[in-house]
Amino acid sequence: MALERCSILAHITGKLFLRLSRWRVHGEAPNSSHVVIIAAPHTTNWDFVYLLAAAWSLRVRIHWLGKKELFRFPFGGIMRALGGIAVDRSQNNDLVAELAETYAQRPAFALVIPPSGSRSRAKHWRSGFYWIASSAGADIVCGYLDYPKRTAGLGLTFKPSGDVSVDMDAIRAFYEPINGKYPERETPTRLREEASAPE
Repeated sequence: MALERCSILAHITGKLFLRLSRWRVHGEAPNSSHVVIIAAPHTTNWDFVYLLAAAWSLRVRIHWLGKKELFRFPFGGIMRALGGIAVDRSQNNDLVAELAETYAQRPAFALVIPPSGSRSRAKHWRSGFYWIASSAGADIVCGYLDYPKRTAGLGLTFKPSGDVSVDMDAIRAFYEPINGKYPERETPTRLREEASAPE
């Protein structure tokens, strides 16, 4: 099964924005109905704009998580239309289980997660993307923005094996030649669960 498709208007908007910005899109929509898309490297607010445009240019409707405050009037409707899902960070909810249930209830669903968690450099990636994909039986897709090359796209796609280190080695190899807008802000591609992951 294919992923949920965005509207024709969104598709045209995405392609036009990237053309005017002189960006190219590589890859194609994965042949899977349920995916977790890694958004990396994440070093600027512009990442979201280019990512959304790239997804739309590939006719993929993506969803993303945002703090509930972003979804208040008058912008809540716009955020939801752009694929946003409100998250109440004040509640100690089992977000992995909730999102796994969301995948189970929808015939097609693509969730984008920036594992670094913020635009600033951190010690490691957050592992939520991996456990959400594992729990939902979804594929992990390596989405990327390579600013020096002005290239966005979807690349390596795989089903989590359960061996975190092996899977992360593949992810690290994929992202090695890719650079964000501010390389000094990039978070090392490793999880806290990896005791001996390379920096």
